[in-house]
Amino acid sequence: MVVEDEPVLARLLGRILGGAGHTVTVAGTVAGALAAIRAVDPELIILDLVLPDGRGEDVLAELMRFRPASRVLVLSSMTQVATRVGVLEGGAVDFLAKPFANAELLARVNARIRTPASTQVSAAKVTRYLRRAGIEIDVQQRELVVSGSRIPLTHREFVLLVFLLERAPEPCTRTELLERVWGTKFDPGTNVVDVCVRRLRSKLSNDKIETVRNVGYRIAA
Repeated sequence: MVVEDEPVLARLLGRILGGAGHTVTVAGTVAGALAAIRAVDPELIILDLVLPDGRGEDVLAELMRFRPASRVLVLSSMTQVATRVGVLEGGAVDFLAKPFANAELLARVNARIRTPASTQVSAAKVTRYLRRAGIEIDVQQRELVVSGSRIPLTHREFVLLVFLLERAPEPCTRTELLERVWGTKFDPGTNVVDVCVRRLRSKLSNDKIETVRNVGYRIAA
C-alpha cells in the first residue's frame, strides 16, 4: 500500500514496486488510506506524512490501534530527528527520506516484508490483563495499572514492556530489542532503546527494569 497524495510520485512508486513483483494499491488521503488498508490488509504500507486531509502520523496512530501488527515505512521529506524518532516510537518499522534512491527503497521494502511483525505480542492474544513480576498491564487498552491508577503506554512502550516481561528474568540485548521491538537490525541514529526504557521506568515508578551491564535490560523477578 502506498499512501502518497502527489500523483507523479505515487505513479513512480507504483512502477518501482510493481516492477519488482509487488502488487500495489495507492491512496492519497487519510480517509482513503484507512479504508483501503482495512479492505486490503497489506504486507507493508509506505506512508507520506503530509496528506491533504490530515497527517500521516494520524494514519499510523489509527493503524496501531486497529491493526498493531502493520508494517509501516514512512517516506517523507520531513527529516528532522524529532519527526523520525516520533514515527519510529509511534509504530513505524522504518523511515526513508525524500528524495530517495530506487534501489534503497526496494531494499528496505524487501527487508521489512521479510522481517516478522514486531508487534505480534503473544500475551495480547491470551488475556486482557498481563500480570507478571509485580507489573500489571491492561493489554486491550495498553495501559499500566499501578495502585489502581491507569497510565497510558505508547505503542513502543507497550511492545517493549511486554517483550521484556515475556523474557523475564532473562536479559535482552539492545540489538535484540531493536530487532524484535523496533523491527530493525541497525540503530536508526538515536538511542531509542535507552530512551524508551527511561520513559517506562518513570511510569512504573519502581526499579523493575534492571540494566545488565554490557548486555542490555531485564525485568527483575
